[in-house]
Amino acid sequence: MVKDEDAIGKLNGNTSKLRLVGVFAGIGSGLTKVAVGHGFDTVKSRIQVYPGQYKGAMDCCLQIIRKEGPLALYKGVTPPAVAWAAVDSVLLGSLHNYRLRIKNSSLFTEPVPRRESSERRLTLLGHGVAGLAAGLTSAFLATPVELLKVKLQVQYQARKSDRQFSGPIDCMKQVVRAQGIRGLWRGFAGSLAFRANFFWLFISIEALMRGSARLEGTRYEMSEGTANFLSGGLGSFAFWIMAIPADNVKNRVFAAPLTSNTTVREVVRDIYSTAGVAGFFRGLAPSMLRAFPVNASAYFVYEGLLRTLGAEKTRT
Repeated sequence: MVKDEDAIGKLNGNTSKLRLVGVFAGIGSGLTKVAVGHGFDTVKSRIQVYPGQYKGAMDCCLQIIRKEGPLALYKGVTPPAVAWAAVDSVLLGSLHNYRLRIKNSSLFTEPVPRRESSERRLTLLGHGVAGLAAGLTSAFLATPVELLKVKLQVQYQARKSDRQFSGPIDCMKQVVRAQGIRGLWRGFAGSLAFRANFFWLFISIEALMRGSARLEGTRYEMSEGTANFLSGGLGSFAFWIMAIPADNVKNRVFAAPLTSNTTVREVVRDIYSTAGVAGFFRGLAPSMLRAFPVNASAYFVYEGLLRTLGAEKTRT
């Protein structure tokens, strides 16, 4: 009896530790997003800062590589690497834990098809709810990170000496000086609205993963890693289609001058009155272009790390 209790204690202890695996896998995902996506951001920033100098995104990319070398695409990579590793550790670490908790609820579980055992799995809605909860949880950290990023990105002056902010630390100091510590969370409602759309990301990813599972035994059968890669990339399209309106709103609030008291409601009214519904979908094309490679790679790394580190299974 004592031996059995010891075994149970060890199992519970391991389970407790394994729940931190989602955090470490999230860090890997965040670093992957920066590694794959930072070059896109560099090209975008160059086009914004030096209008007319490049014929387009491809011309800009080729000129940077030709004149400065391929590593120039990763100038300024350190701040976003640290920031997004932290944000994804919260997003995906909490996702893993929410999935485990929701799996214990009969409301969001269903029997695993084609199996005689009593094993149950999360429903598609269950995966969506876990994504929603994780997205809202991550908003607390993501809001100040995105606010500083946007304020730095909208500086169009070519010379650093002409810019209002010299870098992320200086930007943070000026925000706090002008608006107090709460100024770092200005536009939080817009950030919540944006990150609530992780509901659509993870419900889409799971639907695509289940679709790939039906290919087993056919000539189109693919490995789990390949399915993770494709599902992460394709699922991100659903996310951006649903999230781009909130993204437009929150970025407008984030970019407002330090002396402004712009609110989410005011921005919504302004966008609609000047551009109509179409105004809420500005930036959808570049977001979709960047979405597949970044999210496909990030989700591949996240799920791969979970498997490698022996995390509890949250999907079947």
